[in-house]
Amino acid sequence: MSQMPQAPLPDGTRVPVLGQGTWRMGESRSAVAAEVRALQAGIDLGMTLIDTAEMYADGGAEQVVAEAIRGRRDGIYLVSKVLPTNASRRGTVAACEASLKRLGTDRIDLYLLHWRGRHPLAETVTAFEELKAAGKIGAWGVSNFDVDDMEDLLSVEHGGNVATNQVLYNPARRGIEFDLLPWTARRGIATMAYAPFDKGGIVDHPVLARIGAAHGATAAQVALAFLLERDDVIAIPKSSSLERLAENRKAVELKLTPEDRAALDAAFPPPKRKRPLEMI
Repeated sequence: MSQMPQAPLPDGTRVPVLGQGTWRMGESRSAVAAEVRALQAGIDLGMTLIDTAEMYADGGAEQVVAEAIRGRRDGIYLVSKVLPTNASRRGTVAACEASLKRLGTDRIDLYLLHWRGRHPLAETVTAFEELKAAGKIGAWGVSNFDVDDMEDLLSVEHGGNVATNQVLYNPARRGIEFDLLPWTARRGIATMAYAPFDKGGIVDHPVLARIGAAHGATAAQVALAFLLERDDVIAIPKSSSLERLAENRKAVELKLTPEDRAALDAAFPPPKRKRPLEMI
């Protein structure tokens, strides 16, 4: 198996282009053991970037992650998020402390504002910078921010320290290609793509399946390959299936041809105008 490619963050840190999401993990006690095994299997395959959030199962997903990374924290790039309702200056610090406790660690490598809320961005950024100075987070970023949100962010003090924007992106949801993706790319801000399979909605798509069959691959692997061709995109699919995890990992090695890309463009036309930012 080839080595996992890496993507650069603005501070020079390099992270795996393919990580693991945890949305919907921690919701069922009976599923926790399988979820822990899945995350550990993904880590063994090189998917050492793990994305979670205080919102997921009200902290339950962070507890699943804590169990999965116990004894191997130093090899993990850990991402978590603060809810916008908690994102005041004091609230952000308190939320981070609570996440650290649930995660069983003394630091979060990348801490994100989950989406924009009522608290001023300047307050959230101030808290992020304080947490970074204290060594409790390594870097910070945002999620579900459109171009105007990003411009507002860069206008506040230290807003230019944003490392990444995590957004919905997959072959069926290409709106960000019109303006947001080029905007962040020009500034060296990485894009993290969540829901790369569109919550499973595209894994049976006939065009993806046909392209995959020509490469001895699956439709899901084609969907990931579509994202991973971009140097500044990091994909974070979630799976509790050991078979799917191995399948996801092999997608890194899939190289699409110009004909494949043309077929994808025909099936999922790229945007020709500005679209509202989509969220799940």
